[in-house]
Amino acid sequence: MGHNDPGQDDTTRQGQAVAFLAEARVIVDGALEHWLPDDLDGAPGLAEAMRYSVQAGGKRLRPALALAACRAVGGEDAAALPFACAVELIHTYSLIHDDLPAMDDDDLRRGRPTSHKMFGEAMAILAGDALHTLAFDVLLTHTDDDAIAAALGRELATASGSMGMVGGQVDDLAGGGIAPDADRLQRIHERKTAALIRASVRGGGRAGGASEAQLDALGAYGAAMGLAFQITDDILDVTGTAETLGKTPGKDEREQKMTYVALEGVDGAQARADREILRAREALAGLGGQLPGRELLVALAEFVAHRDR
Repeated sequence: MGHNDPGQDDTTRQGQAVAFLAEARVIVDGALEHWLPDDLDGAPGLAEAMRYSVQAGGKRLRPALALAACRAVGGEDAAALPFACAVELIHTYSLIHDDLPAMDDDDLRRGRPTSHKMFGEAMAILAGDALHTLAFDVLLTHTDDDAIAAALGRELATASGSMGMVGGQVDDLAGGGIAPDADRLQRIHERKTAALIRASVRGGGRAGGASEAQLDALGAYGAAMGLAFQITDDILDVTGTAETLGKTPGKDEREQKMTYVALEGVDGAQARADREILRAREALAGLGGQLPGRELLVALAEFVAHRDR
């Protein structure tokens, strides 16, 4: 399929992506419900706070990408499900911490009061910590093959730690009020956002039995997808509303954050996102074959660049 396929193809792919995200959400939420604690003796309120943020909704894009990548290399959902849930737990913990007064200081997330608004700052921090560790517990306990579990754990730790998401967040905070710089901006978003999305895709593929060549293709796809996702996020902060986004818009400009919109304007940022999506689609040629999951990955790429929330 070319980048300029007829509109009907774009509409079809959007529908396919939305349908798959709904399917993946049911699968992932069912597993998360099973693996999240109902109560924790001696830690009053912690299980409730953990569940509050995980069950607040969201697109479940990262676990959906893991499942789609697993299918794209011929694997079964069950093989990638512990990793998919672990990714969502890591993502949720990062949102809890991002919303804290010491970080982005936000009152709204996924259309609901943020964790620290509901439970206080101390409990929000601890709930995030607990979800972080639960992610690795779920992954290592429920992935049948120990060697694959170890590889997935390394993938997730690298993507979410100082070399990935956390390091990118530090660089992002340090860049506030500084004139936008294209190289620094890309470096920030490659770590802050794209690293975990790339890991989601590679991890799903690894769980499904991907070859090294296929993992390379999935990694290239995920890296481009991650940048497109963040660029679109920057755009939506300008064009979206609290009702559509489920969070407070306009914060980037108020806080003088370094974004692609600040660098290139809305139209320039959208053009950049479209280029990244084209790169993502082209990377999928390295998968070989025409398994259903490959078309899902194409559909999810198109969805990310043109979503409204």
